[in-house]
Amino acid sequence: MRVKPFGAGGTAVAAIGQGTWKLDGDERAEAVAALRRGLDLGMSHIDTAEMYGEAEPLVAEAIAGRRDAVYLVTKVLPHNASLQGTKAACERSLRRLKTDRLDCYLLHWRGSVPLAETIGAFEDLIAAGKILSWGVSNFDVDDLDEALAIAGPGRITCNQVLYHLEERAIEHAVIPWCAAHGVAVTAYTPFGSPGFPAAASRGGRVLAEIAARHDATPRQVALAFLTREPSVFAIPKASRRAHAEDNAGAGDLVLTPDDVARLDAAFPKGPRRRGLPML
Repeated sequence: MRVKPFGAGGTAVAAIGQGTWKLDGDERAEAVAALRRGLDLGMSHIDTAEMYGEAEPLVAEAIAGRRDAVYLVTKVLPHNASLQGTKAACERSLRRLKTDRLDCYLLHWRGSVPLAETIGAFEDLIAAGKILSWGVSNFDVDDLDEALAIAGPGRITCNQVLYHLEERAIEHAVIPWCAAHGVAVTAYTPFGSPGFPAAASRGGRVLAEIAARHDATPRQVALAFLTREPSVFAIPKASRRAHAEDNAGAGDLVLTPDDVARLDAAFPKGPRRRGLPML
């Protein structure tokens, strides 16, 4: 599994991690087993959120006895993101996750609470040892500029955003901004929404051809493409052990320049649009 510096702090984090959105809707024992199998294979970055229902307790079960081997991330909802609300939400997440600290704590998206108030809470939580770093999610460049102006350089660890082969809008400005400011980019829903490219589609055929040359799977090729830049990570969800094993197989897959060019042509990023896509 490739590891890369995650944000300005330089913590080494697995390029391919594990997402948990809607994981609590799957069979619990198998979902826990899938997370544990992912950890066994080096996918040590586990992402969750207070919004994800029972996902935090599920993660707690999966990481029991191996917390120190996990880079653990969760998120606060915008309506909880006031100075005191953020701190209270963090304590609730810590209890559900059965841990004494978070490796990174994110604002899930912009809301009505002033950003300075949320960042102030994050900094207080760092001082108290409750979190080791903080970041944001679903932030476009103007939001990132505002956060940087409030916090100063080197404080924003990551920006978690929608990114998959058929939604590449962040390549225009968000990824370059984050690379320039030492901010990691975490791709959520990396297999697409509503679904992965069909095998019979043009893009599906290109994925299959590249996968065959590398003795890989199309999904592994997709993950390798998304994480080709040093600052970009991905957190695919896997509710079964076999899916976790497939995702982990992308961790040491390096595409050739020709592979990247073919995928770029098959899944064009298109013109820059106004507004950041999000789910």
